[in-house]
Amino acid sequence: MSETYRNPLRDPLDRRLPRMAGPSALVMFGVTGDLSRKKLLPAIYDLANRGLLSPGFGLVGFARRDWAAEHFAAVVREAVEENCRTPFRTDVWQQLLEGIRFVPGELDDDEAFQTLAATLAELDRAQGTGGNHAFYLSVPPRAFDTVISQLKRHHLAGDENDRELGRWSRVVIEKPFGHDLASARELERNVSAAFESQSVFRIDHYLGKETVQNMLAFRFANELFEPIWNRTYVDHVQITMAEDIGIGGRAGYYDGIGAARDVIQNHLLQLLALTAMEEPTSFAAEQLSAEKQKVLAATRPGRDLAQDAVRGQYLAGWAGGRYVKGYLEEEGIPPDSRTETYAAIRVDIDNRRWAGVPFYLRAAKRLPRRVTEVALILKPAPHLPFARTDSSGLGSNALVMRIQPDEGIALRFGAKVPATGMELRDVTMDFGYGRSFAESSPEAYERLILDVLLGDPPLFPRPEEVESSWAILDPVLEHWADSDESPQGYDSGSWGPECARQMLARHGRVWRRP
Repeated sequence: MSETYRNPLRDPLDRRLPRMAGPSALVMFGVTGDLSRKKLLPAIYDLANRGLLSPGFGLVGFARRDWAAEHFAAVVREAVEENCRTPFRTDVWQQLLEGIRFVPGELDDDEAFQTLAATLAELDRAQGTGGNHAFYLSVPPRAFDTVISQLKRHHLAGDENDRELGRWSRVVIEKPFGHDLASARELERNVSAAFESQSVFRIDHYLGKETVQNMLAFRFANELFEPIWNRTYVDHVQITMAEDIGIGGRAGYYDGIGAARDVIQNHLLQLLALTAMEEPTSFAAEQLSAEKQKVLAATRPGRDLAQDAVRGQYLAGWAGGRYVKGYLEEEGIPPDSRTETYAAIRVDIDNRRWAGVPFYLRAAKRLPRRVTEVALILKPAPHLPFARTDSSGLGSNALVMRIQPDEGIALRFGAKVPATGMELRDVTMDFGYGRSFAESSPEAYERLILDVLLGDPPLFPRPEEVESSWAILDPVLEHWADSDESPQGYDSGSWGPECARQMLARHGRVWRRP
């Protein structure tokens, strides 16, 4: 890719259309899972519908199913019709259908991978994929090493001959990348033994969201907020990912993982890095990653983990207008499970801009509503120069960046109530992307899959970022593992356990209720 090319998906000021991906085949492991059905397969169709996939594109599903290719194609079509973002068009589907293949087998089955190699060769002859392959690992983390080893053993990970011929092989790995720092490093060694570093794409779908990218535009394209974006004016920062659902049918994955590993280690620490980083010299992958890595390397958990890291489990109760089970009552969950469904931690950033400003990260299930946001809570005015001022309704100024579902930016500040004495109340000035732009935003997975096929890496965490994130979280996980206390219960539909409220209250702060 030309060094002067600016991908418009990265640069909000570039109005040119996105580039079309070249000829290639995408192999999807775990193609029968919920992620594939609800997100990945519809994203592939939407890219095709937007004219961003080459006619020489092929899709190969790999799963433990005794399916013919026709049956797999029917499964793909059903998933697309149910979940695609753009209108379903028969001509686009027929073009995709020509490149759809299916390989049945187990992940440790050598014969199945031999069949996969033969299928990719046949697909190249039929579709003209150019021998370019992207392998998407939408499988449980314990299977990553197996798939990587099989791809290397069967010469599917690319070699010097492929590079000389201009062919590429890339691997896409879903989170979590390891379950602690040691396992992340071990996985990185195994991946690096099979694929070159520039061919490894670690998916964090939050980084593909339009509003996350617009955080960069908001920060660095506007001079208005830069003067207050520091310890002088910011009291603390809250980064929240709240879900109103329970674990559903994900007990096998979620139990033993928990909210901290599932969300804080990747999504929330990436949001922290984008919020706190210095301005990069450009938005090329190396510069963007370098600034994020500086922040993560300077970040540490709170000094008193007994007070600065709390966890909880949702209990039975009323949520969303219905009575729901508690976590320990969910199917497949052991009655003595200590896996947290609520995690909140304080971290501090030891640099000049943020010294003394706590960042509070929380992630939870069964809260009152689904929301992800970054809120900068500003320090109060040192003095109110009004006589007989009623400021009981006045809180702290706040700048809130909403990532989902109502994407936008809100500014909370104090104003005088009409027709009264000097009575002050909080008001909100609100910008919503959906109200301001007629064009609908692409789904995150559309953006990220296209980036993989283009070989464009700015939105993918690098191994140094992954390791730094685990280095931040590992002391918290070890503290919880060594503790005799179980996660504190909280009612479904509430905003979390009492220990989380006390975590901020002891410093005179409160959690936002979005």
